[in-house]
Amino acid sequence: QVQLVESGGGLVQPGGSLRLSCAASGFTFSRYHMSWYRQAPGKERDLVARIFSSGATNYVNSVQGRFTISRDNDKSTMYLQMNDLKFDDTAVYYCNARYSGELYWGQGTQVTVSS
Repeated sequence: QVQLVESGGGLVQPGGSLRLSCAASGFTFSRYHMSWYRQAPGKERDLVARIFSSGATNYVNSVQGRFTISRDNDKSTMYLQMNDLKFDDTAVYYCNARYSGELYWGQGTQVTVSS
């Protein structure tokens, strides 16, 4: 059974940091391209960052230089280190696994940036 379980969300002040984790099971993690998406209230779910099976990464402009995506294939886990958080980063963050036509989503973790 495929599972993606996000954790690490919470309430943080502007300028603060959080580290999200996405623990995967039920598939060969190392083969999959992994991504973080986020969905703010009333908005569509948007890509935040992606890490390919090769280890290559890319980011949307709004998080470039503040967020770092990484993966540990031995632990079947993906991470998102988020620094210098801003009000606009408030959203539910979802992890996504994609490979050869297969697509899986986690249940999401809430990140709230508030003073």
